Amino acid sequence: MSDRKQIAKIAARTRWANTEDRSAATQAARDAMARKFEDQVDPERKLPADERAIRAESARRAHYQRLALKSAQSRRAKRIA
Repeated sequence: MSDRKQIAKIAARTRWANTEDRSAATQAARDAMARKFEDQVDPERKLPADERAIRAESARRAHYQRLALKSAQSRRAKRIA
């Protein structure tokens, strides 16, 4: 492992060791991700909020399902190789 990677890991672990409220520290990222899916399903904000939330949740689930599929395909390809 390179020194740079080691230094980054040390910094990350130190940050989380000194973070009182981990949830609050990552809230902005979670909010941004939620906005991303809302923008994807209703960029002009024409839908009612409850319908937009339902569709955004479906888009979020589809996103993570695609990631799972790619991961499984990658693992399968590594096994075959």
